[in-house]
Amino acid sequence: MNKSYSSIIRFGGLLIFILFFYLKGFSQSQMIYKTVGKDSLFLELNLPDEQFKRPVPLLVFYFGGGWNTGTIEQFRPYAEHFTKRGLATALVDYRVYKRDGTTPFASLRDAKSAIRFLRKNADSLGIDANKIIASGGSAGGHLASATALIEGFNEFTDDLDISCKPNALVLFNPVFDNGPAGYGYDRIKEQYHQFSPLHNIKKGAPPTIILLGTKDHLVPVETARYFTMQMERLGSRCELHLYDGQKHGFFNYNRSLEYYQKTLEQADLFIQSLGWLEKQG
Repeated sequence: MNKSYSSIIRFGGLLIFILFFYLKGFSQSQMIYKTVGKDSLFLELNLPDEQFKRPVPLLVFYFGGGWNTGTIEQFRPYAEHFTKRGLATALVDYRVYKRDGTTPFASLRDAKSAIRFLRKNADSLGIDANKIIASGGSAGGHLASATALIEGFNEFTDDLDISCKPNALVLFNPVFDNGPAGYGYDRIKEQYHQFSPLHNIKKGAPPTIILLGTKDHLVPVETARYFTMQMERLGSRCELHLYDGQKHGFFNYNRSLEYYQKTLEQADLFIQSLGWLEKQG
């Protein structure tokens, strides 16, 4: 697809979202976090009511879709919940193959750019720059974990003095193994050594929660257990929550209300444990 046409589609879709929420009486901010050539990349920032003391922690969502497709709508139900609970939330649009003809490496560069943009502008946005949580599902879970663990794949226009590393991770069936036995190796190939979070776990990784179904055909339970073990071995907190019999994508609101609610509750409890959310009555 022509890149300028892709930008028009993105911008037009965001205008529809703005109009919809304006008519419904909700306020949300759409902003450009990065421009690549003629492409403008957007994120949607949601801030809690003024009753919450600023600055507030931020939860950043990356949609799934194999770095091929997807939209910010995937995590809107989660974002609405956490914004009502007192967090700022950001739904990040990033480049994908079917829309932009790009590689997974471009998706990661975008994911890092989004956090740098939000951290750079934290004061003016009312965000706590030291309380940023990255989250996502499937390939979006890869991007979230990669912002924390992968050193390379930075946009050349980014200010590398601004850290892209989040302070916590909430991962929904993340494809964090991109090696020969993992997901996406046919596209990543030997660069998996630098691109795969499973192969780049290091001391100082942020506290992490992983939510995974036991029947996931893309993320074996053994892989998640190994990731958890390695994180803990190096001194980082890592919780693995398994959901019996559930398949890839089980947590999505439009897939199962039951498991959406269960994973939402577990993520909420995890963020409470960090001291960044009030306990619910």
